Amino acid sequence: MEQRGYFDTFTYDTPVKEHLNLWERFRLDNRLYFIFKYAIIVFRTRKEARQGIYDTRAWADSSFYIFRFIEKAGGRFHISGMENIVREKDPVIFIANHMSTLETMILPGIIAPHREVTFVVKESLVRHPLFGDVMRSRDPIIVGRSDPRKDLEAVMNGGIQLLSKGISIVIFPQSTRSLAFKPEDFNSLGVKLAKKAGVKVVPIALKTDYWGNGKIIKELGPIDRKKHIHFRFGEPIEVTGTGKEENQKIIEFIKASLDEWEISEK
Repeated sequence: MEQRGYFDTFTYDTPVKEHLNLWERFRLDNRLYFIFKYAIIVFRTRKEARQGIYDTRAWADSSFYIFRFIEKAGGRFHISGMENIVREKDPVIFIANHMSTLETMILPGIIAPHREVTFVVKESLVRHPLFGDVMRSRDPIIVGRSDPRKDLEAVMNGGIQLLSKGISIVIFPQSTRSLAFKPEDFNSLGVKLAKKAGVKVVPIALKTDYWGNGKIIKELGPIDRKKHIHFRFGEPIEVTGTGKEENQKIIEFIKASLDEWEISEK
């Protein structure tokens, strides 16, 4: 567990700067600045993906670039449990709640420096005119979200192949992004794959409503500096039996974290 990627420790909190200069004050809560910086990285990575040079390191670097400009725009990160990313030598399945675009942009910069990883994504994302090239370059597992049986087959077959190659997988069991965490919408697909593949799951609780969903373009929603950004990685869990108990543990881990963060920000 020596490698720590872009962070010096396994826990990170955005430093609070007491005195800001004029340029720093201009960037805070400035949506135009945020969109401009985001557009730069979107078009650059799209070009690299089309050229076939967008590898894992480039993916992680671009993710960390987004991380840094979010901080400059007033985003305050609190990341803990990063030691659990590297606790297992074998590939794992990361299972997280899904709140906004932010986690899909930031997780590669946290995980990819330590291990090869990809996502389970909706078909619409790999067809997206701006993000499709990048996502296809990451060899994701693609689901349609309209036929649960086909999605199960795609995740099971594709997941087994990727895991056998040493590639970990990030799964958002919720069918779509949601500010409210509803356990009844949190399916057990990730746990079932982990059971079949004989790998462990690492739960991730996250709160990313700093970056809202846009009305026209979801990825270009408003930002709210008053809301802190939280990522918490839980200890790896071995799946036994039907996996129902393990899935419930993941749900409880996420819910407890969200409740804690909500109280701390009041």
